Amino acid sequence: MPATVHHDPLRVEFVFPDGQRLTCPLDGTEDGALAAELARGLPGLVHPLGQVAAPRTAKRYVRDLRKLVTGLTALGLSGGLGAVTSPMLVRHWLASSPSHVMGSRWLLLSVSDATGVIPQPVVHSITGRLVKKVPKSTPIQPYTEGEWERLLEALRSVVAQAWSAHREARNLAAAGCHPAEGGLSRENVAWLLVREGPLSAEEFGVMAGCSPANKWAAVHVRQLKDALYPTSITLAAHRLLFAAYCGIVPDGIADLGLGDVSWAGESTVLLDYVKKRRGKESSTLTDRAVRLLERWLDLTSLLRAKAPDDLREELWLRTRRRRKTSEHPRVFLIDRIEMNSRRQWAQWQLVHLTGVQGDDGNALPIDSRRVRTTYLNQLSRGGWTGATTIDPNHTPAVEGDHYLSALTPAQREVVESIVEDGQADILRKAEPPAVLTDEETARFAADLPEQARRLGVDAGALAELLGGERDVFTASCKDQLAGLHGPKGKPCPARPWVCLLCPLALFMPRHVPNLLRLRAFFSRQFRLMTTAEFMAVFGPYADRLEREVLPRFPDALLEAAAGEVADTDAEIPLRPEEGTEPEEDR
Repeated sequence: MPATVHHDPLRVEFVFPDGQRLTCPLDGTEDGALAAELARGLPGLVHPLGQVAAPRTAKRYVRDLRKLVTGLTALGLSGGLGAVTSPMLVRHWLASSPSHVMGSRWLLLSVSDATGVIPQPVVHSITGRLVKKVPKSTPIQPYTEGEWERLLEALRSVVAQAWSAHREARNLAAAGCHPAEGGLSRENVAWLLVREGPLSAEEFGVMAGCSPANKWAAVHVRQLKDALYPTSITLAAHRLLFAAYCGIVPDGIADLGLGDVSWAGESTVLLDYVKKRRGKESSTLTDRAVRLLERWLDLTSLLRAKAPDDLREELWLRTRRRRKTSEHPRVFLIDRIEMNSRRQWAQWQLVHLTGVQGDDGNALPIDSRRVRTTYLNQLSRGGWTGATTIDPNHTPAVEGDHYLSALTPAQREVVESIVEDGQADILRKAEPPAVLTDEETARFAADLPEQARRLGVDAGALAELLGGERDVFTASCKDQLAGLHGPKGKPCPARPWVCLLCPLALFMPRHVPNLLRLRAFFSRQFRLMTTAEFMAVFGPYADRLEREVLPRFPDALLEAAAGEVADTDAEIPLRPEEGTEPEEDR
């Protein structure tokens, strides 16, 4: 569901994919008519036509609108956008920030598309070179491998300790009774906390009939309360580890509810979440994420039972301390972390609790955005090709800079070398095949030095090529130890059909029978595979054989060689899994 926008002369209202609404007033500007005229361009900026799909982006464009009205009015604009001039806009932009220049430019272009009131010469200047360019943001760097492993180990440790303490506290509660009857003991403290919810030491003292100043009770109440009812730090550890296991965007994870979790069998979970800029999305969780989610639901079952009705469907619940008031007499409150500052505080506390360090020896800052970036970076380095782009709102440059970047200069050098090898391979495959007929072979023998230079071999190697000493199944190879398809210095391990696209292959008349056997093999494979499968595996080789290699030989030679082809797998050096015949016929 895309974002929508409604406007009138006094206000503009946005409705976002996740159901949120944002109303921005337009009154109080220096020129209300100009503001209303500019507001007509806002609908063209909402997703999917533009960038507006979240409240923060919408507020930014409304601020640009108000600032544009103020600036143009101060420069003497009257009569609306039909009277605006290019010098007037340039003077306004030169006194503004690069981000406002970009935002107001898109707003004016959207107004022009919607109304056509802006003079065409001004539109040309708006679409021209920017007066000020927005500086590129610094890509979010993934954690290094060492930092990532230490972070995951620290989060797993916190999660395991929380679960162990919770299970122990539940077992204690099962063996306890009311402290007023059985006295003070850990079992009885846990029993009362399970039945009454998260209590402070003072509240426990009142209910248990002991002094609020009892230090033993205060210590054990705090310990067992934190074990039975997860705190902000426990919640932060679970949520960060969940993000590390599934790679869902931080805002999507933060807003999850129980209704967003769909169980498809015993171990498969489909998670529905809302990404603020794009709307509803879904993801099938990994096994690790499913197990962590099950553990979290068990860990918060007591907390959820004590939570208010409007919070029980929230996935991420915790307890926090607050001041008692007449309206809220309990010290501890059950709620969710909403403010970004609170999430950052919990993560900061988590860093100091675990002592996890970065490669520089300092405390490792935890950022949920870096967690997602590292998760996707790990996938990309493992050969993941599950999506064309991670986010359709991103350009390939943003995807590569922010999510698929290499970690170290050495890794970047390896990536660049892989790219160079791939480009060189494409260029080699585009070269025409080296095919010699009987007449050409005779000319080669008469002009050995010239032809040796052309093929990149010495006279001795050329003589071996012509004499058959370097024959493989489908061709003669200029250098089997070149390492194009395997380790350099080792015999080439390529399959017979790979020679058809290899720049080292030299095809001569004596190879025609084997080339025809290979064509028959392609025909048998085509009957067994779908067209898409065949084209992906054998298509380029079959095309080179039919279009560029066989047509170079005389028809009489092809007809004579065809009589030697039995059209069976036994004619070709195949591996068992490459065969095309039933096993009993082989």
